[in-house]
Amino acid sequence: MSNSEIIKNRAVVADDWTVLRLSEGDTADSVTIPAGKVILPLAVWQARRTELQGRTPLGVWLNSDAQADAIKDDLEQFEVIGINFPIFTDGRGYSIAFNLRTRYGYAGELRAIGDVLRDQLFYMQRVGFNAFAVRADKNIHDALKGLTDFSEKYQASWDEKTPLFRRVQRQPVTQD
Repeated sequence: MSNSEIIKNRAVVADDWTVLRLSEGDTADSVTIPAGKVILPLAVWQARRTELQGRTPLGVWLNSDAQADAIKDDLEQFEVIGINFPIFTDGRGYSIAFNLRTRYGYAGELRAIGDVLRDQLFYMQRVGFNAFAVRADKNIHDALKGLTDFSEKYQASWDEKTPLFRRVQRQPVTQD
């Protein structure tokens, strides 16, 4: 599966990567891996690591039930790490992204894939996502606007290290 466009670094750009998904009857050991830029399921990477080591460019994607530490020792292998949202209400991918950025220092493309909607983008960028493969039935240009839905951030996170109360100088309230 490959979308023709994604949002990356706050712009709509052409997507030249293929997201490999296992079909019925495929196994991680036997699936045919296409040539070119491919984002593999974690199971394929784990089963065929020796064969794939050193292949560039290469990406991997994790399901929402995976843990970031499953790839912590292999981060330099991946130009792209995708995190799959099987349904928009599954928020576990936010924690995976945050951990990849903060705990493990991943600096490459971190892409949200699956059931990705406009309403999620602002919050996804807060935890470290910088690329978004918006659901195919949604308008990607409308979704892009979701990154600027809010003008201020109250809490600290990946994209803003200091909470609002520490960024704003307040004048003491005086009684008349």
